Amino acid sequence: MAQRGFIFDLDGVIVDTAKYHYLAWKKLANELGFEFTQQQNEMFKGVSRKRCLEILLQIGGITASEAQFNTWMVEKNRDYLAYIAHMDATEILPEVPKVLKYLKKMNIPLALGSASKNAVPILEKVHLKEYFDSIIDGNQVTKAKPDPEVFLMAAKQLGLAPQHCVVFEDAVAGIQAANAAGMVSIGIGEKEVLKEAHYVFKDFTEITVPFLDQLMKSTH
Repeated sequence: MAQRGFIFDLDGVIVDTAKYHYLAWKKLANELGFEFTQQQNEMFKGVSRKRCLEILLQIGGITASEAQFNTWMVEKNRDYLAYIAHMDATEILPEVPKVLKYLKKMNIPLALGSASKNAVPILEKVHLKEYFDSIIDGNQVTKAKPDPEVFLMAAKQLGLAPQHCVVFEDAVAGIQAANAAGMVSIGIGEKEVLKEAHYVFKDFTEITVPFLDQLMKSTH
């Protein structure tokens, strides 16, 4: 039987850093003279920082030179890093460590596949870095989800064919990327939002050991 690999997104799957991204984008929007709501922030899930800033400026009706654009990208990231500097293991989403421990015990190869350029420091702060055999983040990928690049790179690093990989994602773009890669997609969030996923769970408290065992044995 072929070995299975499990790939996890970071924001909204392992830890909830979305709130810190929102605070940093909101701060920038306010400095530029307009409001940025949590509802608008939903558009930013699973999207690269560059694309997020493009959307933010569209919302505010603001045009920028390349130099100004790059300055704002750096400014937003600096504010975000200031917010996450105080993160610790209490920020891990419910039951995530239990699932990671079980998969590790079963010798399942694990990878992180995230658009975040801060994935490694975040994993270090919450003491989960040791679980991952491979970490693919925004420093290595050139194409944002829904392009499958991040997950295909993770599969390659794990030495596995894409069809033997399972992806945990909370964003529509991430589910689309996993599906485009030919992987089993598991949505973490709302069923009506993540309807393109093969399976959807509200969070990891709903994921059982028998379900994980089933994933290890079969692809979709």
